[in-house]
Amino acid sequence: MKYIADIKKYKRYGKQNTIVLLLFTQGLWALFYYRIFNFIYRSKLPFIIKKTILFLYIPIQKIIEIITGISIPYSATIGKSFYIGHFGHIIIHPSTIIGNNCNISQGVTIGVSGKGEKRGVPKIGNNVYIGANSVIAGKIKIVDNVVIGACSLVVDSILEEATVLGVPAKKINNNNSKNYI
Repeated sequence: MKYIADIKKYKRYGKQNTIVLLLFTQGLWALFYYRIFNFIYRSKLPFIIKKTILFLYIPIQKIIEIITGISIPYSATIGKSFYIGHFGHIIIHPSTIIGNNCNISQGVTIGVSGKGEKRGVPKIGNNVYIGANSVIAGKIKIVDNVVIGACSLVVDSILEEATVLGVPAKKINNNNSKNYI
């Protein structure tokens, strides 16, 4: 189960026991509700039952957004071992795809951008670290093991393991995310 992998990752960083993490970690609260309703969204339940249950998600999501500042729609695809380093002002587009073992920091926006055929949302690979206040937008692909530095604007695909930084984000070195994940 993906949520167990998420908790293990939080324990690795925070060293707290599971109860303390569940009670006091806002990123884990948002992730918990996302995992529950994403499971229902992807289940094979009859359509009317699924829609009725998902209707409950709207008020819960709004409460979580107000308390934590984190918006993770149930239709987004997020792999296991996802880690939100700090709570606050995190927006993930409903069609976003994020791979396994990724870390994001506060202030991150992953959203839609572009015109015509270039309009779309990002596909983010495994083991990607996204620094604070970064924006990733458009129909782009970010491969595995990438580091996106703080305050970066990523609007072009990143097709090799590297560290990128800036507005717009450019490759600054060949260091991968091994030391960040």
